[in-house]
Amino acid sequence: MYSTSDFRRGLKVKFKDDPYVIIEFQHVKPGKGGAFVRTKLKNMVTGRVLEETFRSGEKLEQPDLEEKGVQYLYFDNKDGYVFMDKTTYEQLHLSADQVGDNKNYLLENMDLFISFFQGQPISLDFPTTVNLEVVRSDPGIRGDTATGATKPATLSTGLVVQVPLFINEGDVLKIDTRTGDYIERAK
Repeated sequence: MYSTSDFRRGLKVKFKDDPYVIIEFQHVKPGKGGAFVRTKLKNMVTGRVLEETFRSGEKLEQPDLEEKGVQYLYFDNKDGYVFMDKTTYEQLHLSADQVGDNKNYLLENMDLFISFFQGQPISLDFPTTVNLEVVRSDPGIRGDTATGATKPATLSTGLVVQVPLFINEGDVLKIDTRTGDYIERAK
């Protein structure tokens, strides 16, 4: 059981018999009355987002999720995204809809986790950062550096991010998988 004091971004909870992940939360202590927590919850099965308020100290159950360690193998137009279970070596196929925008972070032979709810795959759990190579980026314009200017860069997976002007084609960048933002050049 999770108390409202345990809430954090990314925590998975069971609410109304479905698994949800906490997207945002805010503890509120009004001058009059008891404290409460405002949350935005995303249904892990349907993708629907709810705004819910919980009284301070209220408890939510842990969802009955099964996590499997997998390795991403390849994308095939017929089979979709193909993963291999790292314990049984069975292949798992996910459609483009199931993978969604996460396709921008998938690299061949990448290790990650898939969460299952009642036997159905519902989410991919990525590492916090991934290293991706810049395949296209315009050169920075001299004299634009006074304001900390940025430019768009296309990465090897097709993801487009805003990067500082000193980034060139061929550089490998560290990208945050939660927000899709540039962090730094990979070492």
